[in-house]
Amino acid sequence: MRKFLNKSENNNEPICGAAYGANTTVITADGKVYKADTSKLHEVKALPVSNAEARRGIEGKKFVMVIDLAKCDGCKKCTEACQAMHFTEPQREWIKVFKMKESKETAPYYFPKPCFHCDNPPCTKVCPVNATFKREDGIVLIDNERCIGCRMCMVACPYSTRFFNWSHPEQSYEVANAHYSPEQSFPRRMGTVEKCDFCPDMLRQGKMPACVAGCPMDVIYMGDENEDAVTNGSGVTVKLSQLLEDNAAYRHLEELGTDPRVYYLPPKNRKYPTPNMNEKGKENLEKHGTMTKMDM
Repeated sequence: MRKFLNKSENNNEPICGAAYGANTTVITADGKVYKADTSKLHEVKALPVSNAEARRGIEGKKFVMVIDLAKCDGCKKCTEACQAMHFTEPQREWIKVFKMKESKETAPYYFPKPCFHCDNPPCTKVCPVNATFKREDGIVLIDNERCIGCRMCMVACPYSTRFFNWSHPEQSYEVANAHYSPEQSFPRRMGTVEKCDFCPDMLRQGKMPACVAGCPMDVIYMGDENEDAVTNGSGVTVKLSQLLEDNAAYRHLEELGTDPRVYYLPPKNRKYPTPNMNEKGKENLEKHGTMTKMDM
């Protein structure tokens, strides 16, 4: 997103100069650079790309996600950020967070589950109208203008990460009448399938997906396999291959041959405090070093 100058009412020239309290550097739509007053600026949002561009993907990229289970505290902020980005209802969670236990004796851990954007996706092979497709950059998307609601892709997906709109989605007038692109996944439509999309419209702008930016624990990394680098919500970039090797990374149900593009780091040496502690519980823990059931 760029900042552009407003035009003068008299001569249609960019407003700039000391008379307007120039205090920031901006660029105009025709590429000129000025010093201008921030009160005279407005944000210009990039328009969605064409359908052909959305289906082709971002050239030279091969996106990959890494989820560090040792850091996840189950707060579901990633889910909330995803829902806000895509205008989905509270019960419609494109990235679910499950509470897991290996056995009765072990402590629980949390498992965020998005769409896995497989390199060998069963969903694309069964779609009769090519509504769900695999892009060159590794992302799997759904074009709801093509989707006929047959739900064959939902049956084929072994991860159960797809959802069907049985009724009209709850959307504001502005969202329902926005220009549609498979990259932004809205407006959503009744009778079509939807899922986690890796926020390709944000990636195209060089920004992190909603779940990555919204995670306060820096659990989720996103990056480019071709560059061998991934970045978390705090902007920390690490070498992908080294991160996977050092932490014995694995992919969920990779034995199915789907080649998922999401890697998990095991929940060893967990790095978060006890979850679901309210303020009273925190006070008791600080004062007495104990916590009762009433505090939970």
